[in-house]
Amino acid sequence: MVTAISIVLIISALFMIVTVLLQSSDDDGISALSGRSGDSYFSKAKSKTLEARLALCTKIAAGVFVALSILLLIVK
Repeated sequence: MVTAISIVLIISALFMIVTVLLQSSDDDGISALSGRSGDSYFSKAKSKTLEARLALCTKIAAGVFVALSILLLIVK
């Protein structure tokens, strides 16, 4: 049981690393200080882009990682 949880934990960690590395950097934080606005059609329709899917996959992988870590702590 512990071995199976550990294997799935490692797979979720690797998947989370890959999805984070595939995401592009977000430079809106610095440009917001200078008064520039990054609003465009593409930023408003961001939920349908590859970036949104990668962000969702990262959140799911992080949730699975945390849940499995807690479960592994309880089982041991």
